[in-house]
Amino acid sequence: MTGTETAPPIRVLLADDQALLRSAFRILVDSEPDMEVVAEAADGAEAVARARDTAPDVVLMDIRMPGTDGLAATRMITADPELSAVRIVMLTTFEVDEYVVRSLRAGASGFLGKGAEPEELLGAIRIAHAGEALLSPAATKGLIATFLAQGGGTDPDDESTPSYAERLAALTAREREVLVLVAGGLSNDEIAARLDVSPLTVKTHVNRTMAKLGARDRAQLVVTAYESGLVRPRVE
Repeated sequence: MTGTETAPPIRVLLADDQALLRSAFRILVDSEPDMEVVAEAADGAEAVARARDTAPDVVLMDIRMPGTDGLAATRMITADPELSAVRIVMLTTFEVDEYVVRSLRAGASGFLGKGAEPEELLGAIRIAHAGEALLSPAATKGLIATFLAQGGGTDPDDESTPSYAERLAALTAREREVLVLVAGGLSNDEIAARLDVSPLTVKTHVNRTMAKLGARDRAQLVVTAYESGLVRPRVE
């Protein structure tokens, strides 16, 4: 790629049962030079179909929709090998939602309140597309609170209980250290500064940790860190 070439726009799928809200999101997204809306869906089933038709980079998925809801749709999309590169950002009416933890377990990259500012929404799309975890401080507190309330248990809809001890045993001491810092919400640059290494080295550790733990992205690492007991929520 030469210096004059630009990266292709981020392809976005909008899934929400409110047509007016989808229209507002479309106008906002399409106004950005680095992204475009490639499809819309009014429910979860349609979101899955449109995702398979258009292979978007990022899906803005409303959690609560009639029929097939956003949680079920997220599971279907993340379970499809042909859609492994698709990143999903859950949209909630309230930032702390009863389905948030289950959404992250299902493979969502993070979540955002519908009351977020336009720049937050656009930033969320870019963050998810880059493979980063989209967990705001308020959302992370809610996530931890939910883990506390649920005792850090596994998803009741998931019949297979992963052997976290076995997976964590495969990590090197440095990878475990990086995992703890990722769970703390630190970026690669912040982790690099903390450990006195380069951001590229941190990225390598993160990628290897994701591979060993079977995590799609950083959001999954956060979930695993808490569910495995490697990181304990602190009650303020």
